[in-house]
Amino acid sequence: MLRNSVFSCFVFYGVLLVLKMYVIAVITGQMRLRKKAFANPEDALRHGGLQYHREDPYVERCRRAHINDMENILPFLFLGAIYSMTGPTLWVARLHFLVFFICRVLHSVAYLLALQAPTRSVAYTVAQIPCVSMAVQILMAVKSYA
Repeated sequence: MLRNSVFSCFVFYGVLLVLKMYVIAVITGQMRLRKKAFANPEDALRHGGLQYHREDPYVERCRRAHINDMENILPFLFLGAIYSMTGPTLWVARLHFLVFFICRVLHSVAYLLALQAPTRSVAYTVAQIPCVSMAVQILMAVKSYA
């Protein structure tokens, strides 16, 4: 499969996106430690007491950024893998993958830094364009089997 240049391109961007998700998860964990805001009582007890079993607005912002990544990157991974098998040209596929990647990075930065609206919304919306495009192209490729 890695001899398929489109699939290899997809794997490159897919792995970068997964690594980005890990970074957001680590940031969330670090914020929990720094802000002493733990989701579970046993973690709060370990780090100072039950008074730290609480929510913090910035920790919640980090957590929402991570959840949003899961809601968007996981479908991209599925669509991108299938799309790679439909025989798109490399430059068109790369454009799909690159636009999604850049927009998801921008979305995370906008989320974590609370950038002015509509930065995050625009990044989210533009990232959906390649996903919808891939989904439509996949459906067109398999419609005769339905």
